[in-house]
Amino acid sequence: MTQVGKTIAENRRARFDYFIDDVVEAGIMLTGTEVKSLRGGRANIAESYAAVEGKEIVLINADIPPYSGGNRFNHEPRRHRKLLLHRKQIDKLVGAVQREGRTIIPLKLYWNEKGLAKLEIGLAKGKKLHDKRETAADRDWQRDKARLMKGNRAD
Repeated sequence: MTQVGKTIAENRRARFDYFIDDVVEAGIMLTGTEVKSLRGGRANIAESYAAVEGKEIVLINADIPPYSGGNRFNHEPRRHRKLLLHRKQIDKLVGAVQREGRTIIPLKLYWNEKGLAKLEIGLAKGKKLHDKRETAADRDWQRDKARLMKGNRAD
């Protein structure tokens, strides 16, 4: 049985490479062998992104490896997968991509309470090199600060 809220894949570099403005939960249209492969916990969304195709949003370049028990009708590992969103959400995302030059980045692929595969997507703006350096410096400072605070408690 699937664990509730279990993360299948996470895009950990997304928050380093982009400023995430808005986060939306989207359903994802999958075939049977893709679901079985995901139940095995195998997927990669690190190099993927979402794009507008017509009046819908699709996930591009997400890698769900073929199911080992599948036959000749197994799925294509990097096929385009339609994201299931409400029309208002789609219009909002499309407007941000076309007018403001934003990017739709997948942040996390997980199972919800009902056992359905969900994709957390974020409306993102790319960081410049100096922003990335600042993020790394902040992260290092937080780590050092936690280490110093932990050391003071032992005294």
